[in-house]
Amino acid sequence: MLDGHDHDTAGTRRLGIALWLTAGFMVAEAIGGYLAGSLALLADAGHMLTDTAALSMAFLAARLSARPADPRRSYGYQRVRVLAALVNSLALIALVAWLVVEAVLRLLSPQPVDAPLMLVIALLGAALNLGVAFLLRHGHEHAHDINLSAAYAHVLSDLAGSVAATVAALAILFTGWTRADPLLSLLIAVLIARMAIRLLRRSAHILMEGTPEGLDTVELADGLVRAVTGIDDVHHVHAWSLGSSDVLVTLHARLAPGGTPDQALADVKAWLLRHYGVEHSTVQLERGACADEHRAGGAG
Repeated sequence: MLDGHDHDTAGTRRLGIALWLTAGFMVAEAIGGYLAGSLALLADAGHMLTDTAALSMAFLAARLSARPADPRRSYGYQRVRVLAALVNSLALIALVAWLVVEAVLRLLSPQPVDAPLMLVIALLGAALNLGVAFLLRHGHEHAHDINLSAAYAHVLSDLAGSVAATVAALAILFTGWTRADPLLSLLIAVLIARMAIRLLRRSAHILMEGTPEGLDTVELADGLVRAVTGIDDVHHVHAWSLGSSDVLVTLHARLAPGGTPDQALADVKAWLLRHYGVEHSTVQLERGACADEHRAGGAG
């Protein structure tokens, strides 16, 4: 079983391989799209260009996030992954805008398309993206690492683009209806937009110090009071995450009559680790009134 460092190293290695595969095929698809006169292929090549940039950013972010904490970055560099995901989502939204404009222009003024060449390149692109998606999907790291999730979203949307280009090529090949090319490009744009917006919301939530998914601060406070006999109240609970999975918690806990500070502190931290996987928590123990009771925020 791999530990966190081994998972990060394996994920970084897969990002590097995916980067070189995507960059290489991007050039081939751009040339093929130009020669075939296909907007769907050019759109997919443009998307692969953002994929290359996204994977490059994700690769560098993964390398940077592995650096240890220092006096200037006491929490380390894990947020670099989230910043990379935010930039990647914005790049996807910009790509969607370009695709929509180009597709509308092509619908108004259809262009000739070399369907056989388009079909061959689209099928090769689909095969490559399937391989890269499997590479990034293996081990389920993307479910926990927003940086890998961003790269995975790019590759999945590019796979959808290759499939759409294949369908468009077949339609033109058998019917001669060239408007299939820009229409399928619009479908690609919709698919990309959905992924980009979801990724943008997730990364922005983390950067805004939002409460991690699956953690309710009120439930956390109530659970602690019920579970730890040495305290009778929990308030000013704040929870956030550095990256996509490392949760941090701060809270105030009022000692119960006869409660022992050392034991109460140990019990609170053990409960947080057991129920929420929180390895870093700051607990302020109090007797009597809270010194910060005039301040709003947190649970209780």
